[in-house]
Amino acid sequence: MTQYDRAEIEFLQAQNTFEDYCGMPVLVKKSPTARESGWLDAHELAVMQEHWATKTESEEEKAQKAAMTPEESVQAVRDSMGFPNRNLCTEEIYTRFETIRAGENEVGLWRYYKRFSERKPGKPCLVFFHGGGWMGGTPYTVENPCRLIAQLADAVVVNVDYSLAPEKKFPNGFNDCYEAVRHVWRHAEEYGVDRARIAVCGDSAGGNLAAAVSLRDRDMGTRMIALQILIYPCVTMLYTGNPGYRFDLGEFKICPEQHDLIDPLIAIGRPRSEDDDRVEMEDVYLPSREAAYHPYVSPLLARSHRGLPRALCISAEFDGLRLQTEYYAGLLRQNGVPARAIRYNGVSHAFLDKLGFLPQTEDLCIEIAKELRNP
Repeated sequence: MTQYDRAEIEFLQAQNTFEDYCGMPVLVKKSPTARESGWLDAHELAVMQEHWATKTESEEEKAQKAAMTPEESVQAVRDSMGFPNRNLCTEEIYTRFETIRAGENEVGLWRYYKRFSERKPGKPCLVFFHGGGWMGGTPYTVENPCRLIAQLADAVVVNVDYSLAPEKKFPNGFNDCYEAVRHVWRHAEEYGVDRARIAVCGDSAGGNLAAAVSLRDRDMGTRMIALQILIYPCVTMLYTGNPGYRFDLGEFKICPEQHDLIDPLIAIGRPRSEDDDRVEMEDVYLPSREAAYHPYVSPLLARSHRGLPRALCISAEFDGLRLQTEYYAGLLRQNGVPARAIRYNGVSHAFLDKLGFLPQTEDLCIEIAKELRNP
C-alpha cells in the first residue's frame, strides 16, 4: 500500500521540463501536489508534520542531550536516522547474506534478486552504499528500495554494510566499498552478473562513496564500474576553495508561507557562520581537516574527471546538496562523461528513505532501473 495515487507516478514519469544549472541541463520533475516551485509536496509535508515539524524539545530533553558523552551523542544521531518505509515489490525477491574481508574490517553484503533468476546469466548489478553521514545509517533503511530496483531492472542489487565513523574513520568505509565492488567483479559469474554492467549507487554519504569509488576504479585502471548513480551526494567537504563551485542561497526558491519549515532542510552543505559551533558529520568521519582535500573524500577536487563511468545524478529541490549534485553532473559532462541530472521538486534530503510515502521515491527507483537496463 502506498500513501499516494498511481496517477502521481504517471505524472512524474511524463515530466520533460529542463532547467540549466551552470551549463548542465537538469530534468526537473515537478511535484504532483505542490502549488508550484518553492512549495513542499503534500506528502512530504504530511510526513514532516507527523514526525518532527510540530515537535519541540522540552528543557529536560535539552539538558539530557547536553549531558551526553560523545559516544552517547553519536548513538543518538544514529538512532534518529532513517524512516520506516514499505516494501512495494509485487514479485518474490530472494535475499542472500555473506561477509567479506576488507583489510581488518568485516563487511556485510546483502544480495537481492528475483526468484529463480540466480543462475540466469548476464544480469546488471547495482552495488549500493547507504547514507547516514559516514557515521550512521544501515543497510536496512534502504533494503526496500534495493529490492524494488532488483525487481524492476531484473538485476542483482548488493547492499553494503561498510564501516562507520568515528570508530573507523576514513579511509575505512571507502576501502570497504571498493572491496565490495571488487568482490562482485570477481564473483560475477557465480551471481549471474554481466561484468560490463556493474554500477555503483549511494545516497548522501553513500553517494560520496559511490563517486569516490568510481574515481579510484578509474585511477587504478581496474575499469570495473560502468555506471555511477549519485543520489544527492556530498562531493566536497569544503565550504570554500572549490574551483568553479560555490553555495548560493539565492538559488533556492522558498514560498514565504513555508519558509520556517523549508529553511532548515537546506542546512546540509551550507557554509557555517563564524559563531556556529555545531559538529558536522564530516568532522566525525575525517582523521583531520586536511583529509577533506583528498579527492576520495571530496571528488569535486579530483585533478581530472575524464574517463569516469557514465553518471545519473539525483537532487532534491529542498536540499542543501542540490547545488553540489547538479554542478558535479555538469563537471562530468564537461569532461566527456555521459551524465544526466534529475531534480525532484517538493521534496528534501533523504527522500529515498520514504518509499511508499512519497511518489518521488518510487519514481526514482523506476529511473534507476531504466538506467541499469540501458547497456
